[in-house]
Amino acid sequence: MTPGDVPGNETIIDIRRSADRFSTSIGWLDSKHSFSFGRHHDPDNTGHGLLIVSNDDTVAPGGGFQSHSHQNMEIVTWVLSGQLEHRDSEGNHGVLYPGLAQRMSAGSGITHSEMNHSQTEPVHFVQMWVPPDVDGVQPGYQQQDMNDELNGGGLVTVASGSTTSSAIRINQRAASMAVARMRIGQSVDVPENRYVHVYIARGSAMLNGRQGGEALSEGDAARITDSADLSVTAHSSSVEIIVWESSISVDR
Repeated sequence: MTPGDVPGNETIIDIRRSADRFSTSIGWLDSKHSFSFGRHHDPDNTGHGLLIVSNDDTVAPGGGFQSHSHQNMEIVTWVLSGQLEHRDSEGNHGVLYPGLAQRMSAGSGITHSEMNHSQTEPVHFVQMWVPPDVDGVQPGYQQQDMNDELNGGGLVTVASGSTTSSAIRINQRAASMAVARMRIGQSVDVPENRYVHVYIARGSAMLNGRQGGEALSEGDAARITDSADLSVTAHSSSVEIIVWESSISVDR
């Protein structure tokens, strides 16, 4: 990993449109990949900062990911609609719903399944991966309902390795994730950091800066380097954004 510079350099904004993402469709799964994933590989699109996976998944009723394994990755799952059932080899079990943050630390190795809890309704969620500070830690699991905090407005820290106030703690001190739910006309400030990834999970919004604005639709993302003096304003009646920030990046 390489140390990040102090924000204050020229801000660089790279807009990635929803339609340009990699796509996987296998009947029960409709998955959109913001970065290289699985058979989809682009050496120039392997992450932003410490965020190396951001998959927007819709799983059909009764479908899901059967037992599979991970190692040395901090995995955060955020449900947008429906319910997702998690089981793993450490004995953890949970049913995730909108506003319930979940973190799984794969560490030295963990096997888990993720299934649609419903036989009648699809489940829509975003799953995101960042590497840990140290490999080989004991696998772990944490979940926390964040709905009360989100209903209060503003950008709410959902996962972090550096603050004690976050809902769930990841084993990566240089990264954090926040979520905002906004109504039309409401705005939040974008964090100032070396690497910031703003993802429009629901609705449409405007990314505002000193040089003007950039319209963002559902599924669009802004990859920002040396962020400063930026905000996001909701342009539809119900907007949900996911913001990752990190002070370093993965060596590639």
